[in-house]
Amino acid sequence: MPDRTGLALLARRAAIIAVLVVALAPVVWLFSIAYKPTSDIFASPPTLLFSPTWDNFSSVFRYFNLGRLLESSLIIAIGSTALSLLIGVPAGYALARSTSPRAIWLAYFFLIIRTVPPIATLIPFYLLMRDIGLLGTWWAVIILNTALNSAFVVWMMFAFFRAAPASIEEAALTDGCTDFGAFVRIALPTVVPGLIASAIFCVMFSWNDFLYAMFLTKADTKTISVALLSAYGTKDISWGTLGALAHFSTLPIVVMMIALNRYFVQGLTQGVH
Repeated sequence: MPDRTGLALLARRAAIIAVLVVALAPVVWLFSIAYKPTSDIFASPPTLLFSPTWDNFSSVFRYFNLGRLLESSLIIAIGSTALSLLIGVPAGYALARSTSPRAIWLAYFFLIIRTVPPIATLIPFYLLMRDIGLLGTWWAVIILNTALNSAFVVWMMFAFFRAAPASIEEAALTDGCTDFGAFVRIALPTVVPGLIASAIFCVMFSWNDFLYAMFLTKADTKTISVALLSAYGTKDISWGTLGALAHFSTLPIVVMMIALNRYFVQGLTQGVH
Protein backbone atom coordinates (compact mmCIF):
# COMPACT_ATOMS: atom_id res chain seq x y z
CA MET A 1 0.00 0.00 0.00
CA PRO A 2 1.56 3.35 -1.00
CA ASP A 3 2.64 5.77 1.71
CA ARG A 4 0.01 8.52 1.65
CA THR A 5 2.27 10.90 3.54
CA GLY A 6 5.02 10.44 0.98
CA LEU A 7 2.61 10.91 -1.91
CA ALA A 8 1.19 14.07 -0.35
CA LEU A 9 4.70 15.47 0.13
CA LEU A 10 5.60 14.62 -3.47
CA ALA A 11 2.41 16.30 -4.72
CA ARG A 12 3.14 19.46 -2.75
CA ARG A 13 6.68 19.63 -4.06
CA ALA A 14 5.49 19.07 -7.62
CA ALA A 15 2.92 21.87 -7.21
CA ILE A 16 5.60 24.22 -5.84
CA ILE A 17 7.93 23.43 -8.74
CA ALA A 18 5.12 23.99 -11.25
CA VAL A 19 4.29 27.38 -9.74
CA LEU A 20 7.98 28.37 -9.72
CA VAL A 21 8.38 27.40 -13.36
CA VAL A 22 5.35 29.45 -14.40
CA ALA A 23 6.40 32.44 -12.28
CA LEU A 24 10.09 32.43 -13.16
CA ALA A 25 9.90 31.54 -16.86
CA PRO A 26 9.26 35.14 -18.02
CA VAL A 27 12.05 36.42 -15.75
CA VAL A 28 14.53 33.84 -17.04
CA TRP A 29 13.56 34.68 -20.62
CA LEU A 30 13.97 38.43 -20.01
CA PHE A 31 17.38 37.97 -18.40
CA SER A 32 18.58 35.53 -21.06
CA ILE A 33 17.87 37.88 -23.98
CA ALA A 34 20.36 40.33 -22.49
CA TYR A 35 23.11 37.88 -23.50
CA LYS A 36 21.68 36.87 -26.88
CA PRO A 37 22.57 38.33 -30.26
CA THR A 38 19.60 39.84 -32.10
CA SER A 39 19.37 36.87 -34.46
CA ASP A 40 18.94 34.46 -31.54
CA ILE A 41 16.39 36.67 -29.75
CA PHE A 42 13.98 36.35 -32.68
CA ALA A 43 14.84 32.75 -33.56
CA SER A 44 11.81 30.54 -34.18
CA PRO A 45 11.60 28.15 -32.47
CA PRO A 46 13.50 29.73 -29.55
CA THR A 47 17.01 28.42 -29.13
CA LEU A 48 18.40 27.41 -25.76
CA LEU A 49 22.00 27.20 -26.99
CA PHE A 50 23.62 30.44 -28.13
CA SER A 51 26.92 32.30 -28.02
CA PRO A 52 26.67 34.88 -25.21
CA THR A 53 27.40 38.50 -26.10
CA TRP A 54 27.98 41.62 -24.02
CA ASP A 55 26.80 43.99 -26.75
CA ASN A 56 23.51 44.72 -25.03
CA PHE A 57 25.26 45.74 -21.82
CA SER A 58 27.70 47.86 -23.82
CA SER A 59 24.72 49.66 -25.35
CA VAL A 60 23.29 50.34 -21.89
CA PHE A 61 26.53 51.91 -20.65
CA ARG A 62 26.94 53.81 -23.91
CA TYR A 63 23.46 55.33 -24.20
CA PHE A 64 22.33 55.61 -20.56
CA ASN A 65 23.72 57.45 -17.56
CA LEU A 66 23.29 54.35 -15.44
CA GLY A 67 24.86 55.85 -12.34
CA ARG A 68 22.43 58.77 -12.41
CA LEU A 69 19.44 56.47 -12.93
CA LEU A 70 20.40 54.25 -9.99
CA GLU A 71 21.12 57.30 -7.86
CA SER A 72 17.64 58.67 -8.51
CA SER A 73 16.01 55.31 -7.76
CA LEU A 74 17.96 54.93 -4.51
CA ILE A 75 17.31 58.47 -3.30
CA ILE A 76 13.57 58.21 -4.00
CA ALA A 77 13.27 54.72 -2.48
CA ILE A 78 15.30 55.46 0.66
CA GLY A 79 13.83 58.94 1.15
CA SER A 80 10.21 57.85 0.83
CA THR A 81 10.82 54.78 3.01
CA ALA A 82 12.42 56.81 5.79
CA LEU A 83 9.62 59.39 5.78
CA SER A 84 6.93 56.69 5.60
CA LEU A 85 8.33 54.94 8.66
CA LEU A 86 8.81 58.23 10.51
CA ILE A 87 5.14 59.06 10.01
CA GLY A 88 3.51 55.64 9.90
CA VAL A 89 5.14 53.87 12.86
CA PRO A 90 4.09 56.37 15.57
CA ALA A 91 0.61 56.61 14.01
CA GLY A 92 0.25 52.82 14.02
CA TYR A 93 1.38 52.71 17.65
CA ALA A 94 -1.13 55.39 18.64
CA LEU A 95 -3.98 53.51 16.99
CA ALA A 96 -2.91 50.19 18.52
CA ARG A 97 -2.85 51.63 22.03
CA SER A 98 -6.04 53.63 21.57
CA THR A 99 -9.05 52.55 23.63
CA SER A 100 -11.50 53.81 21.06
CA PRO A 101 -13.50 51.07 19.28
CA ARG A 102 -13.14 53.08 16.07
CA ALA A 103 -9.36 52.67 16.01
CA ILE A 104 -9.48 49.46 13.98
CA TRP A 105 -11.78 51.07 11.41
CA LEU A 106 -9.41 53.99 11.10
CA ALA A 107 -6.53 51.57 10.56
CA TYR A 108 -8.41 49.91 7.71
CA PHE A 109 -9.18 53.35 6.30
CA PHE A 110 -5.43 53.86 5.90
CA LEU A 111 -5.22 50.55 4.06
CA ILE A 112 -7.98 51.71 1.70
CA ILE A 113 -5.90 54.80 0.87
CA ARG A 114 -3.11 52.53 -0.38
CA THR A 115 -5.51 50.68 -2.67
CA VAL A 116 -6.55 53.83 -4.56
CA PRO A 117 -5.56 53.43 -8.26
CA PRO A 118 -2.34 55.40 -8.90
CA ILE A 119 -3.71 57.03 -12.05
CA ALA A 120 -6.55 58.58 -10.00
CA THR A 121 -4.08 60.61 -7.92
CA LEU A 122 -1.61 61.48 -10.68
CA ILE A 123 -3.22 64.64 -12.07
CA PRO A 124 -4.00 66.27 -8.67
CA PHE A 125 -0.46 65.60 -7.44
CA TYR A 126 1.01 66.77 -10.75
CA LEU A 127 -0.79 70.11 -10.47
CA LEU A 128 0.14 70.40 -6.79
CA MET A 129 3.84 69.76 -7.42
CA ARG A 130 3.78 72.23 -10.31
CA ASP A 131 2.21 74.95 -8.16
CA ILE A 132 4.69 74.55 -5.28
CA GLY A 133 7.70 74.35 -7.61
CA LEU A 134 8.72 70.73 -6.97
CA LEU A 135 7.74 69.30 -10.35
CA GLY A 136 10.71 67.53 -11.95
CA THR A 137 12.55 66.96 -8.67
CA TRP A 138 13.12 63.90 -6.53
CA TRP A 139 10.99 65.47 -3.81
CA ALA A 140 7.87 65.33 -5.97
CA VAL A 141 8.03 61.54 -6.14
CA ILE A 142 9.26 61.16 -2.56
CA ILE A 143 6.33 63.16 -1.16
CA LEU A 144 3.78 61.27 -3.22
CA ASN A 145 5.22 57.86 -2.35
CA THR A 146 5.35 58.89 1.30
CA ALA A 147 1.68 59.88 1.25
CA LEU A 148 0.72 56.43 -0.05
CA ASN A 149 3.30 54.26 1.70
CA SER A 150 2.86 55.84 5.13
CA ALA A 151 -0.79 54.81 5.02
CA PHE A 152 0.32 51.24 4.38
CA VAL A 153 2.86 51.44 7.22
CA VAL A 154 0.15 52.63 9.62
CA TRP A 155 -1.96 49.58 8.82
CA MET A 156 1.01 47.20 9.07
CA MET A 157 2.39 48.58 12.33
CA PHE A 158 -1.10 48.76 13.86
CA ALA A 159 -1.27 44.97 13.57
CA PHE A 160 2.25 44.47 14.98
CA PHE A 161 1.79 46.77 17.96
CA ARG A 162 -1.57 45.18 18.79
CA ALA A 163 0.13 41.78 18.87
CA ALA A 164 2.86 43.08 21.21
CA PRO A 165 2.06 42.98 24.95
CA ALA A 166 1.28 46.36 26.45
CA SER A 167 1.96 45.26 30.05
CA ILE A 168 5.69 46.03 29.85
CA GLU A 169 4.99 49.54 28.61
CA GLU A 170 2.49 50.06 31.42
CA ALA A 171 5.12 48.92 33.93
CA ALA A 172 7.63 51.37 32.44
CA LEU A 173 5.10 54.20 32.72
CA THR A 174 4.49 53.27 36.35
CA ASP A 175 8.24 53.51 37.01
CA GLY A 176 8.30 57.05 35.68
CA CYS A 177 9.04 56.53 32.00
CA THR A 178 7.41 59.01 29.63
CA ASP A 179 5.02 57.96 26.86
CA PHE A 180 7.67 58.70 24.24
CA GLY A 181 10.28 56.80 26.25
CA ALA A 182 8.02 53.76 26.50
CA PHE A 183 7.41 53.92 22.77
CA VAL A 184 11.11 54.16 21.84
CA ARG A 185 12.66 51.93 24.51
CA ILE A 186 9.97 49.28 25.01
CA ALA A 187 7.53 49.14 22.10
CA LEU A 188 9.86 49.59 19.12
CA PRO A 189 12.35 46.83 20.01
CA THR A 190 9.49 44.31 20.21
CA VAL A 191 8.37 44.98 16.63
CA VAL A 192 11.72 45.13 14.81
CA PRO A 193 10.69 42.36 12.35
CA GLY A 194 7.57 44.37 11.55
CA LEU A 195 9.65 47.50 10.97
CA ILE A 196 11.89 45.61 8.57
CA ALA A 197 8.93 44.07 6.74
CA SER A 198 7.27 47.48 6.38
CA ALA A 199 10.52 49.04 5.17
CA ILE A 200 10.98 46.31 2.56
CA PHE A 201 7.48 46.85 1.22
CA CYS A 202 8.04 50.62 1.04
CA VAL A 203 11.34 50.18 -0.79
CA MET A 204 9.73 47.81 -3.29
CA PHE A 205 6.78 50.12 -3.89
CA SER A 206 9.05 53.10 -4.50
CA TRP A 207 11.74 51.29 -6.48
CA ASN A 208 9.26 49.66 -8.85
CA ASP A 209 7.10 52.76 -9.28
CA PHE A 210 6.82 53.81 -12.90
CA LEU A 211 3.79 56.05 -13.28
CA TYR A 212 4.69 58.75 -10.75
CA ALA A 213 8.40 58.70 -11.62
CA MET A 214 7.54 59.01 -15.29
CA PHE A 215 5.37 62.13 -15.02
CA LEU A 216 6.78 63.91 -11.97
CA THR A 217 10.50 63.87 -12.86
CA LYS A 218 12.64 65.28 -15.65
CA ALA A 219 15.60 63.97 -17.65
CA ASP A 220 18.23 64.21 -14.87
CA THR A 221 15.94 62.84 -12.14
CA LYS A 222 14.50 59.83 -14.01
CA THR A 223 14.66 56.46 -12.28
CA ILE A 224 15.80 53.09 -13.62
CA SER A 225 12.18 51.95 -13.99
CA VAL A 226 11.47 54.85 -16.34
CA ALA A 227 14.61 54.08 -18.36
CA LEU A 228 13.12 50.70 -19.25
CA LEU A 229 10.62 52.55 -21.42
CA SER A 230 13.51 53.75 -23.61
CA ALA A 231 13.80 50.25 -25.03
CA TYR A 232 10.45 50.79 -26.74
CA GLY A 233 10.89 52.60 -30.04
CA THR A 234 8.29 53.89 -32.48
CA LYS A 235 8.89 50.98 -34.84
CA ASP A 236 10.37 48.18 -32.75
CA ILE A 237 11.46 47.11 -29.28
CA SER A 238 15.11 46.73 -28.31
CA TRP A 239 14.64 43.49 -26.43
CA GLY A 240 18.34 43.03 -25.73
CA THR A 241 18.63 46.50 -24.19
CA LEU A 242 15.46 45.87 -22.20
CA GLY A 243 16.90 42.64 -20.83
CA ALA A 244 20.19 44.31 -19.88
CA LEU A 245 18.42 47.19 -18.12
CA ALA A 246 16.21 44.67 -16.31
CA HIS A 247 19.33 43.35 -14.56
CA PHE A 248 20.00 46.73 -12.94
CA SER A 249 16.32 47.29 -12.17
CA THR A 250 15.69 43.89 -10.60
CA LEU A 251 18.90 42.63 -8.98
CA PRO A 252 19.15 45.31 -6.22
CA ILE A 253 15.68 44.35 -4.94
CA VAL A 254 16.47 40.63 -5.23
CA VAL A 255 19.71 41.07 -3.25
CA MET A 256 17.86 43.05 -0.58
CA MET A 257 15.18 40.37 -0.27
CA ILE A 258 17.78 37.59 0.01
CA ALA A 259 19.70 39.50 2.69
CA LEU A 260 16.60 40.36 4.74
CA ASN A 261 14.47 37.32 3.95
CA ARG A 262 14.62 35.92 7.49
CA TYR A 263 13.42 39.18 9.05
CA PHE A 264 10.82 39.65 6.31
CA VAL A 265 9.21 36.25 6.84
CA GLN A 266 9.41 36.62 10.61
CA GLY A 267 7.73 40.01 10.42
CA LEU A 268 4.90 38.79 8.21
CA THR A 269 4.18 35.77 10.42
CA GLN A 270 4.17 37.88 13.58
CA GLY A 271 1.84 40.40 12.00
CA VAL A 272 -0.97 37.88 11.53
CA HIS A 273 -1.29 37.14 15.25
